[in-house]
Amino acid sequence: MDYFIILVATVSGLYFHWWLYRRIQRWTDRDLALSFGGEDPAKRDYMLSRLQEAQRQGVKRKELDTWLKKAAEEYQAA
Repeated sequence: MDYFIILVATVSGLYFHWWLYRRIQRWTDRDLALSFGGEDPAKRDYMLSRLQEAQRQGVKRKELDTWLKKAAEEYQAA
């Protein structure tokens, strides 16, 4: 019975840390997209939609900054 309690505590702790790590990643990605939006509400909405598109396309986190910069420049051109 003791081993079961230790196993449950360890697995739940690992899951919580993984969940928290993923949540923080999502927050930072969202903040990055919003930072490119500036104070313009329409551009902020546009950048959030571009972030969703990047996630659908599977853009890696290292490339996300340049990908969003390019999307922000495309908004200004339009």
